[in-house]
Amino acid sequence: MHNIDEFTKSKPVVIYMKGSPDFPQCGFSAQTVNVLRACGVTDEDLAAFDVLSDEVVRQGIKEFTNWPTIPQVFVKGQFVGGCDIVCEMAERGELAKLLKN
Repeated sequence: MHNIDEFTKSKPVVIYMKGSPDFPQCGFSAQTVNVLRACGVTDEDLAAFDVLSDEVVRQGIKEFTNWPTIPQVFVKGQFVGGCDIVCEMAERGELAKLLKN
């Protein structure tokens, strides 16, 4: 069984998404991965979980964060937000600072 709390702390950056970083299955997931990579997140620093592969986890992550949409990004175990939040943070330079701390 997938442990959401443990997984969110398994790498510096964790994303629950539709598909995988190399083969995203929705535009929001693709955009979020692109923003993370543009901020310097490498594959070795990134853990991803494909919510399309497990409906229990897909619903569980929404309950865990109280956030209704996918993708969901965690940095150093802390929930950051979804696509819009990550993109806004990147535009303001906040995401790069968070990733470096």
